[in-house]
Amino acid sequence: MREEALMILRTSEEHLLDLVSAAFRIRHRFFGKTVTLQMLLNAKSGACQEDCHYCSQSSISRAPIARYGLLSPDAMIEGARRAAAANARRFCIVISGRGPLDHEIANIARAVRRIKSEIPIHICCSLGLLTLEQAQQLKAAGVDRINHNLNTSEAYHPAICTTHTYHDRLTTLRHARSAGLELCSGGIVGMGEQDEDLVDLAFALREIEPDSIPVNMLHPIPGTPLEHCHTLTPSRCVKILALFRFVHPARELRIAGGREFNLRSLQPLAIYIADSLFVDGYLTTPGQSPHEVAQLITDLGFEVKRDIPSPPDPTQCP
Repeated sequence: MREEALMILRTSEEHLLDLVSAAFRIRHRFFGKTVTLQMLLNAKSGACQEDCHYCSQSSISRAPIARYGLLSPDAMIEGARRAAAANARRFCIVISGRGPLDHEIANIARAVRRIKSEIPIHICCSLGLLTLEQAQQLKAAGVDRINHNLNTSEAYHPAICTTHTYHDRLTTLRHARSAGLELCSGGIVGMGEQDEDLVDLAFALREIEPDSIPVNMLHPIPGTPLEHCHTLTPSRCVKILALFRFVHPARELRIAGGREFNLRSLQPLAIYIADSLFVDGYLTTPGQSPHEVAQLITDLGFEVKRDIPSPPDPTQCP
């Protein structure tokens, strides 16, 4: 099984379209030609204690980014309105830092309660390391899903972060699952890892069984330790996506950060493999606008998936 997975990553360029075609047959069986859109909000930027080498918000980053504390609940609600207007099915609230403070959990919960009562959209939160109690508070507020990526293989993790462990990440995922939250967990590729690390990550995620798997493609940011790490090519990214599709045939597979920078003109091929996209940028890097993404999806003959229940009508008696 591992040898077959490695063969996917080592597919010759002459057979790239054959690989895409095989991956599309799997994608089509489980997702047809639908695409799920997701938009995120960087609700707290910078001032992070962690040393994740890929991140512009880390304690060791010199990147010139905006730095601010937690946004107000009103700002988060407005972000959810923008996401819904862009036909996003899911809105993700993201904060920097090792983990959320109690007052941050309270403010995020306050915002989520209003969003769920007013706006037809699913809510994901990416807040760093979580305790079980924090996960339970988020679930009670109406959060649908927690994002917490494994990022890379267990063996390679110390090369990209030393302030928390791979097992710290697994613990957060266990807490989220115990609280009844859906899981979004994937990785970042192109950080200097080997093929074996990518295969290890893909199979480790199969043990976790996340509901959604984001594949981030490193966008080297000046001022970060990985600023000179340019190992990805468009075809390499397509092969990596195919690996995750074959290992996780029925899971939502999202082309996440670095999509535009790394895939470039091969973005259409990637959509034949993955069934989910981010719109309107990432944490500190820009991305395609909702209009551009909608045009790309339409041009390929795909359609946006938006089957979200309407919020309850407050005028109706229970």
